[in-house]
Formats: sequence, structure tokens, C-alpha cells
Amino acid sequence: MEREGENASLRSPLIQISGQDGVILDNDTQQNNKRVVERREILEEVTKQLWLAGPLISVGLLNFCIQIISVMFVGHLGELPLSGASMATSFASVTGLSLLMGMASALDTLCGQSYGAKQHRMLGIHMQRAMLVLMIVSIPLAVVWVNTRSILIFFGQDPQISAEAGKYAQLLVPSLFAYGILQCLHRFLQTQNIVFPMVFSSGATTLLHLFMCWVMVFKSGLGSRGAAIANSISHWINVLILTLYVKFSPSCAKSWTGFSKAAFHNIHFFLSHAIPSAIMLLSLNTGTTAWMVPYGLGAAVSTRVSNELGAGRHWTARLALCVVLVMAIIEGALVGILMILIRNFGAMLIVMKYKWLNM
Repeated sequence: MEREGENASLRSPLIQISGQDGVILDNDTQQNNKRVVERREILEEVTKQLWLAGPLISVGLLNFCIQIISVMFVGHLGELPLSGASMATSFASVTGLSLLMGMASALDTLCGQSYGAKQHRMLGIHMQRAMLVLMIVSIPLAVVWVNTRSILIFFGQDPQISAEAGKYAQLLVPSLFAYGILQCLHRFLQTQNIVFPMVFSSGATTLLHLFMCWVMVFKSGLGSRGAAIANSISHWINVLILTLYVKFSPSCAKSWTGFSKAAFHNIHFFLSHAIPSAIMLLSLNTGTTAWMVPYGLGAAVSTRVSNELGAGRHWTARLALCVVLVMAIIEGALVGILMILIRNFGAMLIVMKYKWLNM
């Protein structure tokens, strides 16, 4: 019965089709779709998107800070450990984290439209299915990370730096699995417009990570290995906090109804959305910090458009898209100018040695 119900939910359109106009809408929605956009509506849409995008941008930056903090602590150990940690972090981002983030982005569409169509139970099933797929994908990625040293040497990197990067990447493997689960939890919550718990979780984890890095890098004598271990622990702490929230929060009572066998079925349905999303994100995997803001805006508008389409309000979805395009153009110009202005200062923060600026 459970599988039949899920199959029916997958086959039934999230936006109901009927008649010549193609969509069943109530009178208010029909009028909404035909009205000329007003300034008040634009301001309301800007407010809604900023209310979502602001916290999501904060979450992205806080999670990215975990990697940066680890590298900054290692930077005080010397040039070789810093080079190894930096290379391992970049290698991990390109060969693993970006792929998992891209695949998890399929939930922006699947969970977003299910929420808009009030198919709340499907959100939990979509998330479980995504977690299952991402855990399976993480296994070969972990094998790649374990062999980081050999791969880097094969591509002509310095043997000493490659050896340091290899040790660092191996200790990051536990964070790979945590990262996949974390991305699924983020999509599950954001598509329900539940964003502030993610900010709290990421903020608390980042603050704790500062303390853990200090203890594990300097006090325990583990050096760069301590930073990598702290990185993995911090990601799992973040997962634990959000898992407890989803489990016990009344806000998720309708969307999380427990584990379901339905998550093991129709995996191809998730992959049909996940693979294109992963390819897109891998293609854009440059300038990670600069992309955090547009990523937050993109996640916010994905939620807004999916919710409105699921509810049958096409005009509002169209308005949301137009608003975010203007916001993205403004943001791109501002971030571009900012990156040019602080390029030297940013290098000083990480390296703490002025001579590196001219390398």
C-alpha cells in the first residue's frame, strides 16, 4: 500500500491539469495570474526572497568557514602543512563536495513542489531517497580521497606537498558522508521555509570548530591531522543537531513521518534530477566564496518558484524569477568590486605572512 501510494504521488502531476487552460485554479488564483504586477507585489516578493536568501547565504558561508578555519590553523604550522591542507581542501571540493551538493540540489525541485502541492509526506521520502543515493555515491569518492597522494603526484604535483595533502584528505573522508546527509537536510528544511534552525546549527558548529581546531592542532600535538579530524567531527555535529530538530520539531511533523521503504523505490526518478544538477554545479565550481551569495539567492528562488508552482500560482512564480534576476545582477557587480578590493587583505588573513602575497 505504501509503495502504491508513493507511485501515485510520483505519477500524479504536482500542478493539476484540466480543460483548455490546462490548470485547475480557484478564482483568486486565476485573478492573480491575470493581474498586472504592482509595486507592492514586487516589494513583497523581494522581502520573501531576502527572508529566505539571507539565512541561506549565512549557512553557506558558515559551513565554508569550517574549511577555512582548519586551513588557517594549519597555516601557523609552516609552509608545507599549509600547502598540503590547502591542496587537500581544494581537491576535496572539486572531487567530492561539489558533486554531492549538486546532486542534493535535485531536492530543491522535488521537495519544493511537493511542499507547494501539500504532499508533505513526500518530502521525507524524497530526502531519504537522496540520502541513500548520496551515501552510495560517497563510497567511490572516498576511495578517490584515500588515494589523493598518488593522484596528485600522477598529475605532476610536488611529492612532499602531495604527501601532506594525501594525509589530510584521508582524515577528511568521514566528513564526506556527513556532508551528503547535511545537504539533504538543508534542502528538506529550506523548501519548507524553515531556515533559521540551519543558521543556528551552522553558527554553533562553526564556533565549536574554532575551539576544536585550537585544541586538536596545538594542544593535542596532532598538527594538521588534528585540523582534518576537527573538520570531520564538526560536520557530524551539524548533522546531529539538524537530525534532532527534524525528529522532534513540530514544524516537521507533517513532512517527517519516519523511515519508509518507499525511499528504496523509484531511485531513477531522483537521479533524473540529480545528475543534471551535479553536472551544472561541477561546471561552476570556481571562486567558491564569491558564489556563496548567488547560491543562497538561487536556493531561495528555487523554493519560492517550486512552492508557487505547486500551489498553482504561475504569475507569482514568474514574478519571483524576475525579481531574483535583478537582485543577482546587482549582487554580481557588488561582489566583483569587493573581491578586487580585498584580494590582498584576504591572502593576509589566511597565510599571515606578507611575503606570500607576491608568490
